[in-house]
Amino acid sequence: MSISNPLTVYRLPQELVFPSPDEAEPEGLLAIGGDLTLERLLLAYCSGIFPWYSEGSPILWWSPDPRLILAPKDLHVSKSLSRVIKKDVFKITIDQSFGEVVQGCARVQRPDGKGTWIVKDMVKAYIRLHEAGFAHSVESWFNGKLVGGVYGVSLGRVFFGESMFYAMENASKVAFVYLTRLLQKCRFEMIDCQVTTANLLRFGAHEISRSQFLKRLAKALKQPTRRGRWRMPENFEFSTSSDDVSLTLNFPD
Repeated sequence: MSISNPLTVYRLPQELVFPSPDEAEPEGLLAIGGDLTLERLLLAYCSGIFPWYSEGSPILWWSPDPRLILAPKDLHVSKSLSRVIKKDVFKITIDQSFGEVVQGCARVQRPDGKGTWIVKDMVKAYIRLHEAGFAHSVESWFNGKLVGGVYGVSLGRVFFGESMFYAMENASKVAFVYLTRLLQKCRFEMIDCQVTTANLLRFGAHEISRSQFLKRLAKALKQPTRRGRWRMPENFEFSTSSDDVSLTLNFPD
């Protein structure tokens, strides 16, 4: 398929194809339509593109410039959050309640109060990605109840962060710190944070140009994908310091 006419929002055909991310509009919108099949979602992430739309809207595909990323080694953990982690307030698990985490994120209302960014079809699509071994969650539990979590997609040595939620203060932040340290231990190159937020900037994320992001993405995708359910030992030592990561993550063979 021939792609032309820059600064045009493309309507996707049935075939698995995306226009070049360089042809996205200034705010990052690249294409409209298509579907949320496993194959299209994987192609999108490998191309530096992700879906983001609200109820009643067609599927919208984005590739923003600049792009917010976090190198796991650059994670900044505040002193107050470090104290929460050291107190073991939350029990942390991985890939134990993926669907519940996505549903928790889907209940988070948009700032304008007009529903949620995670519609029902998106929930189903990411559950399919999880069942296929590409999407993962880290959960925070308190007294046996899920009180926070984060989820995203893992390909090569990139983790594409999708969303997080909390029903108890610091629950999602602690899950995110654990996730980031896990990824550092496994030599992941970066977490794609997609769009800039003050919260992620405080964690050490920074903006890079789309062209830089795509180059780093292409390099990281040359590494094998750790596909399948991830497992974390119940007993381990955890450090908030990037220089002392003594956390062990088990992957399927």
